Amino acid sequence: MPALFQKTPPSGIALFDLDGTLIAWDCQLLFRHFVLRREASRGIFLPVFLAFLPLAPLLGAGGMKRVFLSYLWKIDPETLAEYSREFAASLMPAIYPELREKLERQRAAGHLLILASASPEFYVSEIGRELGFDLTLGTPVETGAFFPDLENHKGGAKVERLRELLPASYFENGKLRHCHGYTDSCADLPMLAFCESVTVVNPSPRLTEIARKSGWEIVRPSRPWKSKAEFFLRTLALLTGVGVDPGGLRNGMVENQAVR
Repeated sequence: MPALFQKTPPSGIALFDLDGTLIAWDCQLLFRHFVLRREASRGIFLPVFLAFLPLAPLLGAGGMKRVFLSYLWKIDPETLAEYSREFAASLMPAIYPELREKLERQRAAGHLLILASASPEFYVSEIGRELGFDLTLGTPVETGAFFPDLENHKGGAKVERLRELLPASYFENGKLRHCHGYTDSCADLPMLAFCESVTVVNPSPRLTEIARKSGWEIVRPSRPWKSKAEFFLRTLALLTGVGVDPGGLRNGMVENQAVR
């Protein structure tokens, strides 16, 4: 058993999602833009992804993730590792201030910090390192193939992996002992079932209703877009590699507001 996971459970556990929770965007979009700004030729694979979009209901999230990652075809592993490190560092100014504060409070309390994301693990691990997480989990991806093999780390997959990695003593009555979960997505409801308390970030109407009925904290930090049209244009720029910073990572975030 790794030294991190002693049989005696920690005084508390903080379980964080990444995309939409610690940062406004889906990091897959941000990383694509990061890579295309350095290797513009990889943008030629965008039509492949667009061609497969009508098949999304059939392929599912994992299948579409394989198609989306086709732009990394035959990328050199050392180059990918270097990009991942640089990308992680570039995200730090865009971490939601409220969530950074909550993370630091959990750390100060001596709690075990876990980052559990559905984004590819090759850069999620670097983000976790930058933020000082004790354990970082993402989607394992075997790059190189045009449609890389992966095990989509989403929904129930997060629960299964946590059960595999954490000692049985960390669980009590089906929950992680003294665990606080943070997410923006209903996809993480299986993970939240592990938690004694929960904070949801910019939740959808459905998640907002669940949160209010459950007595969960709701926080609504400001995002870098002001309208659906602006979100669409920024997303298009991220997909195509256009612009220096369409994600608004360097512009700072407007002061956030937390609500119950």
